[in-house]
Amino acid sequence: MEPSGLYALNDALLQQEDLRGLNMLMGFSGFSDAGQVVSQITTELLGQLESEPVAFFDIDQLIDYRSRRPRITFAQDRLTDYQQPRLALYRMKDALNKPFLFLTGNEPDLQWERFTGAVLKLVKRFDVNLVAWVHSIPMPVPHTRPIGVTVHGNRPELIEGISTWQATVDLPSAVGHLLEFRLQEAGRNVAGYAIHVPHYLADAEYPPAAVAGLEHLGAVASLMLPSERLREAGRDVERQIAEQTQGSAEVQAVVHNLESQFDDRAQGMARRSLLAGENDELPDADTLGAAVEAYLASQEKENDGGGS
Repeated sequence: MEPSGLYALNDALLQQEDLRGLNMLMGFSGFSDAGQVVSQITTELLGQLESEPVAFFDIDQLIDYRSRRPRITFAQDRLTDYQQPRLALYRMKDALNKPFLFLTGNEPDLQWERFTGAVLKLVKRFDVNLVAWVHSIPMPVPHTRPIGVTVHGNRPELIEGISTWQATVDLPSAVGHLLEFRLQEAGRNVAGYAIHVPHYLADAEYPPAAVAGLEHLGAVASLMLPSERLREAGRDVERQIAEQTQGSAEVQAVVHNLESQFDDRAQGMARRSLLAGENDELPDADTLGAAVEAYLASQEKENDGGGS
């Protein structure tokens, strides 16, 4: 089936010259969004920057509603606020009025190859200069150290010396991985950024990791992306975590152990995997959970309350 049948274009924008030769950012919800990094970045960009839709994807062809049921609110005697899944390409402008493209929304459950073919058609049509995408993964790292990242793609100057974890592993793929793979095959410039989130904070919103993602995307695409609100939220979160960890000597010891492992690897000339090693054992998430339980619970309560 023709890939272009998956999307509808905004004809009013197609003739504008500033659609061609831009950099494209990508982020999809639904795959290993540790710390809710992609969700936070998407909310921040669409909420803070000027945007216009360039293409809407036919979500009914791409989503399995029964495996990922959309949320809806029951308000006493009626239904409200149906959260319709979306997947769209936007033309946006950064804080300095520089245009770029942003592909974001629900990761497709179905028709990955056709969806990838559709994105490649759009990349070719608008002569996209560089595609950069972000996702996040839980890692055995402490929240007291700088956020790490693993960079991949076909531009050595964007990769060398940046990654804090390099290894050869077999892992479940996301549609972003497939897009990167097909873009490389097509000879298109592409870079992916996997943000490292402390594994004991992976289930909650962790703004510092979202800030790191924005910084990497902004740097690679030469964009001024908004991050101040996330920075402030991150400072609040860090204060909460610090207050909770101070009350437990056991948790402090576990965090200190993570810090020692992190610092030892950072000092080595050859970086080793933070996930694997002969004598490496991941700290029990339940141990650290005692320190962050109140924080996670408060975030879940806030999120549940925000949707009612």
